[in-house]
Amino acid sequence: MTSQPMDNWARARLVLIAGSLIMALTLGTRHAFGLFLQPISMDAGWGRETFAFAIALQNLVWGAAQPFTGMLADRFGSGKVILGGAILYAGGLALMSIPQDAVMFSLTAGVLIGLGLSGTTMPIVFGAISRALPPEKRSMAMGVSMSIGSFGQFAMLPIALGLLGGFGWQSALLIMAAIAALILPLSFALREPGMASCPVDPNDNLTVREALREAFGERDFWLLFWGFFACGFQVVFIAVHLPAYLADEGMASGVSTTVLALIGLFNIAGAYLAGFWGGRYKKPGMLAWLYMARGATILAFITIPMTEWTAYAFGILMGLFWLSTVPLTNGVVASIFGVRNMAMLGGFVFFGHQLGSFAGGWLGGVIYDRTGSYDVAWWIAIGLSLIAAALNAPIRETAMADRRAATQ
Repeated sequence: MTSQPMDNWARARLVLIAGSLIMALTLGTRHAFGLFLQPISMDAGWGRETFAFAIALQNLVWGAAQPFTGMLADRFGSGKVILGGAILYAGGLALMSIPQDAVMFSLTAGVLIGLGLSGTTMPIVFGAISRALPPEKRSMAMGVSMSIGSFGQFAMLPIALGLLGGFGWQSALLIMAAIAALILPLSFALREPGMASCPVDPNDNLTVREALREAFGERDFWLLFWGFFACGFQVVFIAVHLPAYLADEGMASGVSTTVLALIGLFNIAGAYLAGFWGGRYKKPGMLAWLYMARGATILAFITIPMTEWTAYAFGILMGLFWLSTVPLTNGVVASIFGVRNMAMLGGFVFFGHQLGSFAGGWLGGVIYDRTGSYDVAWWIAIGLSLIAAALNAPIRETAMADRRAATQ
């Protein structure tokens, strides 16, 4: 039994609730971007590659900025970083609604929103949650937070579709900007007075430079990094290009919305179970299994004849594995490297995810515009599942303090 005081437990619950709601708003809004590909591209007279590049750039900027926003969160507290990120995110959505050329669209939808996401999503929120909870509760808490974030993905899709149908894409984006602005008051619940600036335990008392040198010298850190690349490629490729892919297959627009909503709905269970089991079983083995299951699901989807029901089945199965990798991957980072610098180190691992996101979002559009088909991109996604499974399987969760002791 832990002896954590009741006031700390009350704070832990508040951090978990507010952090989960922030994830729901942030990820829910982002999950709906694929619905805007066709209307924005048609109005602007673009091919699919232009919109795809902006979203790919968004993910690349998000990932590149994540270690630095994580460093700020570890030093000054997550609440301040989330506040700044929310302003950028809502502002980027509002500016994205203004008709503009391809370069300006990439700056608003790509750079500005990417910076906003780096301050409002998983590494920042999970860093605050991990510092507020004891080690035995962290995996479950991150799973709960991720599952609530997944509910936001489920809930936002029909809202975004209704806004598109009722008001057009410009007004829909402005309303979504107002929804994203709700993150601003929630950020105050994640203020960390005195927490982020102090080590959590004697073995977790490294400077930023020491923590980076230690992490970069560990094979397991890089296995996590490159394994997460596959997750990013698959998630963004599907989120951005699945609506257009299903339309090419003759499916009505409502089918793609339902499929994306099913992904968000069933990821509620998937993320929760990943967090639950991640506290009981070896997380690297679970990650290897999840990547294999993803690859099998994609393979079945592109080889079985397409119907509405096979599309819905894909949404259900993919939802179970969608972001279940996130609490497990962050849990491995916390297990090995501790929580003092977790937002920063988790941010560096997340950069691997976002490199994959850039490749999945952009290459999907490039491959389609060059070949008239998404087939090559689907096969790349399957191959990456096999690679990611092989990379995650040998990772050890042994804490760095124990690794240091073993070498002495």
